[in-house]
Amino acid sequence: MNIITRYFKPTILGIIAVFAVSACASKNQTPEPMYDNITVVDTLVINENSVPIFPKKAALTTDTARRFSIDLPKRCSVDWNNQNIVSIVPEEKIEIIRLETGDPLPDLQVSDYEFKKLTVKQALDKLLDGTDISVVEDGEMIERITGTITSGALSDAVELMAKMGHAYYSYDEAVGEIHLTHRGKWLINMPKNESIIMALLDAMHGANMRNLIVNWDDKTVVFEGNYQTEREVAKIISDIASKKYMIGWDVDVYRVYPRTDNPIIWMNLLPAFGDKNIKMSIPGVVGRTLVTSSEINTKTLQEFLSQQANVVLISQGQFVIPNGWQSRFDIGQCSKEERLETDLIIGATATYGDYAGRDKIDAKIVLRTSNGELSSFDVPSSVGDNYVIVGIPTHSFVTTPETLISPFAELVVFMSPRLISIVDAAKIPNDALTPLAGDALRAFLSE
Repeated sequence: MNIITRYFKPTILGIIAVFAVSACASKNQTPEPMYDNITVVDTLVINENSVPIFPKKAALTTDTARRFSIDLPKRCSVDWNNQNIVSIVPEEKIEIIRLETGDPLPDLQVSDYEFKKLTVKQALDKLLDGTDISVVEDGEMIERITGTITSGALSDAVELMAKMGHAYYSYDEAVGEIHLTHRGKWLINMPKNESIIMALLDAMHGANMRNLIVNWDDKTVVFEGNYQTEREVAKIISDIASKKYMIGWDVDVYRVYPRTDNPIIWMNLLPAFGDKNIKMSIPGVVGRTLVTSSEINTKTLQEFLSQQANVVLISQGQFVIPNGWQSRFDIGQCSKEERLETDLIIGATATYGDYAGRDKIDAKIVLRTSNGELSSFDVPSSVGDNYVIVGIPTHSFVTTPETLISPFAELVVFMSPRLISIVDAAKIPNDALTPLAGDALRAFLSE
């Protein structure tokens, strides 16, 4: 009993003393300092003064630099207030010139010369035997040629033999060497009309030529390639130069959101504009193309749509094709921002000329996505008509099982074709180079 009592007494007194000291200390305690929030990520301390740390990036062209293009502003804009339905441009020569040909060959004459199943180098070595000129292959030349050279200039003989072997040569006078290669570089002197330049560039892109250097100031294009490339470009230039017409389209692409849970009532176009202003209705697998008069244009169409829906311009631009050719308009290339529909491509093939005794633009319009063809329309129309493609559901471009987009939202494409007439410059009166309008346009269309 005494032992227990002695054990507890000092403990109780100690507790009372601790409380007394704590009470005194609390009266004199100063506030604790405030600290900034500190975040620890992967053992790194991060606060507002930290320097961001990023992972190393591969040495690739940045996305915005890759997309830079001088011709996009020319392709992706339409001046609807000054649209030229018919324009006349003078015919101009399109020249193709090979670059890096080196120095002129010596002014030597060759006698009759026959060769059989030799490489170009072997045939030239034999031809140049006894001269100070040597032949160097810049790359393996395995093609074998057989033929006969008649007496004449050395330069003509070398040019002919190189062509037979699908090779290109250049001469270095300082060291007396003819260099042979499978690849060459060329310059094209283009016409001054930008619509024809666009058609030429599109045709070359269509032939899978990507590394084109275009100088928009002096209207030239530089490209590289092999013998097959040269032949394809020469054919493109020959085809374009032989055409009397080119056909262009100015395009607006809209997404339309109905304001109610109802689709756009397209039949209301008839009372709104009159049946005379809607000339044809052409159904496709998906959607429908209306061929209209010039009374239905971008302004009047948007006014009509705004009565039932909100209208958003997704893309705008233009493209030109030689008569009888095909081309395309990439909505994503000229889109205002990233949208579902930017995967869409509008392809067109068209011919202007006699159509059952009348001059018509006989066109085929195809809508494609990365998943394949969505719809197509065969459209015979007159110069001055417009196309309105309707009834393409926005859900055609949705790739997820569910979406917030209304099932009644749809894509509307407005297309206005125009004709570019290419005429011999000597036969064009000065006043004819101005765009046709009014009575002059009516007279041209009635010819």
